[in-house]
Amino acid sequence: MITASVVTYHHLLCEIDGLINCILQSSIDRLYIVDNSKNDALRAIENKSSKIRYIHNANIGYGGAHNIAIKEAMADQSVYHIVINPDIYFPAGTIESLTDYMDRNETVGQIMPKIVYPNGELQYLCKLLPTPIDLIFRRFLPKKWFIHRLSRYEMHFSGYDKEMNVPFLSGCFMFLRIEALKKSGLFDERFFMYGEDIDLCRRIHRNYKTMYYPWVTVTHVHEAASYKSGKMLRIHMWNIVKYFNKWGWFIDFERKRINREAIRPFFPD
Repeated sequence: MITASVVTYHHLLCEIDGLINCILQSSIDRLYIVDNSKNDALRAIENKSSKIRYIHNANIGYGGAHNIAIKEAMADQSVYHIVINPDIYFPAGTIESLTDYMDRNETVGQIMPKIVYPNGELQYLCKLLPTPIDLIFRRFLPKKWFIHRLSRYEMHFSGYDKEMNVPFLSGCFMFLRIEALKKSGLFDERFFMYGEDIDLCRRIHRNYKTMYYPWVTVTHVHEAASYKSGKMLRIHMWNIVKYFNKWGWFIDFERKRINREAIRPFFPD
């Protein structure tokens, strides 16, 4: 069984209809729509298919809302669960290809396909575990100071043209093995929004491979809200502070080791 969850917040039906159609035409057995909105205007979407389970919920955050769906997926004996952003769409065969890969590779706990913008441009979403410089300082200082560092952090050197074990895969499309979640834990609900995907992927990476798989492609509109809204920027920064409070700011020996292992195949000693 394959399940998926989408968290919405005052989205219009037309804004998520494309994703819903992609999911309903795939091998995903059940879609949980966890709606953090103040009203349940999207409830009618449940009439679209018996595969859809609509859950109206208090706004407890992105990871917390997905956890509601993941717990139901576990109770439903799901084997794989996919965390998907509302602004994603993908061609037929995508889910089936990723499922086949996971079936053949039991040491993989999470997989992410190639992610592109609507114009086909690649999104650099394979990343090393971040330092405060990568997530905080570069947001407020001239970009030209960080060009080379950003290129390394986003693993541009890899070419994004081969399978690779990556310590931080974007949360916009997380294809997860349920057994890996049982072993590593669900989203840490202390993160309201932002940072939760780094934290979860890092914990899964401790026990399993977290793989980038470039042979299928998913489109991500990517609004980058924290670059457009002061409120979202404050939320972003506060949750990134929580991340470094949890894992360490400048002293994080595990981060150093994991990043070194991720880079080694491209720059052998």
